[in-house]
Amino acid sequence: MVETKLFDLTGKVALLTGASKGMGKAMAHALAAHGATVVISARTQETLDETAAEINKAVGAERVHGVAANAGRKQELETLVEKTHQLAGPVDILVGNAGVNVHYGPISEIPDDAYEKTMQVNVQANLWLARLVAPDMIEKGNGSMMFTASVGAFKPSDTLGVYGTSKLALIGLVRNLALEYGPQGIRANAICPGLVRTDFAKALWDNPEAVKRANSQIPLRRLGEADDFEGLAVFLGSDASRYMTGQALTVCGGSFMWS
Repeated sequence: MVETKLFDLTGKVALLTGASKGMGKAMAHALAAHGATVVISARTQETLDETAAEINKAVGAERVHGVAANAGRKQELETLVEKTHQLAGPVDILVGNAGVNVHYGPISEIPDDAYEKTMQVNVQANLWLARLVAPDMIEKGNGSMMFTASVGAFKPSDTLGVYGTSKLALIGLVRNLALEYGPQGIRANAICPGLVRTDFAKALWDNPEAVKRANSQIPLRRLGEADDFEGLAVFLGSDASRYMTGQALTVCGGSFMWS
């Protein structure tokens, strides 16, 4: 019999933002399937309730709860963590998956409010979350934080420049969290997806040219899918990755390789 204890999340509590659909939903499903009690968050309670019910039915247990919150508002994140404590207990696993891209075009033309919103949701909100759940993890001497960045962090863009800038800043934040919280047994890592077929990125993949590029230029010859991130979420949330922290893990079918 194969030993699977490394990936057992029984008794763990996971909190995910941006988790009513797409990658966040897939990661929540995987964490729940491996035994964790999971609180998912996004802006719409009705959608969260539907997602929670779907995952609970699939795993055969009432492990997933939905709590609506706007990731860009500090007070709502504070309430989210409070409700997580009430529903499930202290947080062991944090998945900061919520993100925005409110400007498509040159960085030289972005309005101030669009820049500020991008940086607040994609970077500062994750710092707020980390600080809110860190006391839970410090008390236990163990915990895992993971945040969704992007391969856009690794290159300039004349259309997604500020989005990429925010994700590069997020990787910097993750490294500092890893450094500061490491002595307390807390790990922090970044997940850097390539182009994934989710609603969030639909404008980038839902066209013949994108499919053609994927089939000819990506080594694995396809676009990413949300469920490609299930195993990674379990790996980073479990003892299987207990000596990994401060890393930016690129999940892109091989399209971004360091030379």
